[in-house]
Amino acid sequence: MSAHYPEDRLYHRDALWLQIQAGDEALLGISYFAQQNLGEVVFLDLPQVGAAIRQGTPLGTIESHKIVSDLIAPVDGCVLAVNPRLRGEPGLVNSDPYGEGWVLRIRLAEAAETGHLLEAGSYLEHIGLAA
Repeated sequence: MSAHYPEDRLYHRDALWLQIQAGDEALLGISYFAQQNLGEVVFLDLPQVGAAIRQGTPLGTIESHKIVSDLIAPVDGCVLAVNPRLRGEPGLVNSDPYGEGWVLRIRLAEAAETGHLLEAGSYLEHIGLAA
């Protein structure tokens, strides 16, 4: 599998990834494909700690030199942390989308609700990059 699409993540069709952590927590970020299409990220408007996010609805926005786009929540949950580095270094989303460029740490409302998310191979097919 491509290093640009780690297999330890689940991918939402609308460009975000989810990495299940201990218990009912998960990290959420922007896929390599999405950040590549956006271009240089210059600003993110993200929810505050404690905010509820709802699957299929905007949780914030991401702005690049090209466009401002909604970030669509892949699952229901509650924001536990917002990556503090993104305020001063939004380009981390581009340079390290699966590491230092993570966006939110959330508590999943239902751990089992991830069944609609795609594994790396299926995501690559979805975005037209599968062999």
